Amino acid sequence: MLKFFPVLVAFLLFLSISSCSTTNIIAALKPEPDNANPLVYENSVSFINLPISVKLKDVENQTNNALNGLIYEDNNIEDDDIEMKIWKLAPITIENDKQSNGEKIKTVLPLKALVKYRIGTKTLGVELYNTKEFNLDGVVTLISDVALTNWKLSTKTELKSLDWNESPTMVVFGKNVPVTYLINPAVKLFKSKIEKKIDAAIEKSMDFKPNVLEALEKICTPFQMSEAYESWMRIVPIEIYSTNAILKNDTFLMEMGMKCAMTTLIGKQPESKFDASKIILKPVTKIPNQITANIAAVSTFAEASKIMTKNFKGQEFGSGNKKVKVQKVDVWHKNDKMVIALDVLGSVNGTIYLMGFPQYNEQTKEVYFDKLDYALDTKNKLMRTANWLAQGMVLRKIQESCRYSIVSNLEEGKQNMMTYLKNYSPMPGVFVNGKMEDIQFQKIQLTDKAIIAFIKVSGTMNVSVDGLK
Repeated sequence: MLKFFPVLVAFLLFLSISSCSTTNIIAALKPEPDNANPLVYENSVSFINLPISVKLKDVENQTNNALNGLIYEDNNIEDDDIEMKIWKLAPITIENDKQSNGEKIKTVLPLKALVKYRIGTKTLGVELYNTKEFNLDGVVTLISDVALTNWKLSTKTELKSLDWNESPTMVVFGKNVPVTYLINPAVKLFKSKIEKKIDAAIEKSMDFKPNVLEALEKICTPFQMSEAYESWMRIVPIEIYSTNAILKNDTFLMEMGMKCAMTTLIGKQPESKFDASKIILKPVTKIPNQITANIAAVSTFAEASKIMTKNFKGQEFGSGNKKVKVQKVDVWHKNDKMVIALDVLGSVNGTIYLMGFPQYNEQTKEVYFDKLDYALDTKNKLMRTANWLAQGMVLRKIQESCRYSIVSNLEEGKQNMMTYLKNYSPMPGVFVNGKMEDIQFQKIQLTDKAIIAFIKVSGTMNVSVDGLK
């Protein structure tokens, strides 16, 4: 017993010295992060305005591609007593018809026609016919009303005039004999044929559906918002709207709009959910000029920790000789809350763990933490080592520095979207331009990797077609 006494005294002396020390050590248990799955975030429905503009020159090029050489042939004289062949002699020109106040298009078609016209009867089984053959060479001028029907630019064409390059002739005994006085009244024989042929060629060449769907498929292919944060934006069309096409100067204007779901995903590149077979074009009278898009500003926990550490630089918390300085800040996610780990030196050494709900200040564009409190285990340790640090006043002062601005994240998200609004070309001949205006904060959600601030962006978008393929 006597031998044990000096050891006991030494032990008590050690305890006494320790209790009189101004520095205590916290050995709290660390709240381990958990998985914040799922990592898919469904945004609210967005509306993208897609005004389509197509130049008349492109319509002209497509019509010329559709009509070459022999553009019409009817070899059956039995049905209507007419045989006819029509050739295009030179490129067709299409322009705005100024005389109709720009509401119609004028098509000029240089042509050559060979017309066989049969006159006579069939009586008692005896055919009494006289067949005449006409050679025509001239320029046809046609005026067309324009409409957009079922994805197609359709026209209703009327032959306005026919100017002969040479006097129309008729073959008589193997020789071409001028018959202008006969053929001018007979123009009605092929008038409707030419009108229908022009309408059919324009409708065939101006079927917008393949081009619009191909452009939409490119736009709806998931694109990377941020390589560093592995964030992706996926657009899934819900409905497509369109007004009637109008002609303005040398361009067709067609207001289109897309109601869509925008999804932000974190991780590897997601699959496209574009399904052309489910897209239906719905006619409307008016489409809003503005677009609304929901995007995500991603801030990793590492980035947030770095910014918050700077906020604490040079600050002391406490009063009198009981003070601590925060050396480092780490944040992560647990149970839908943010864990904030503060490495402190001073009257208390160790790590303090705080937990709270992330909130957003619209005025300052800052993320802050509501109902911030010490993690349970940390609080118990504080009660035994430094009760003063657990007091509400100290906690409130610490909470003031537990915030960080996401202005740079918002700007980065905006700039990423602008990439697709600056002459972006999803396919040859199609160009997307636009601008972004107001940014409105929507909500904050947590993943196991980052804090995601969802924002709504308004602006305008224009899709132009230049050199339609």
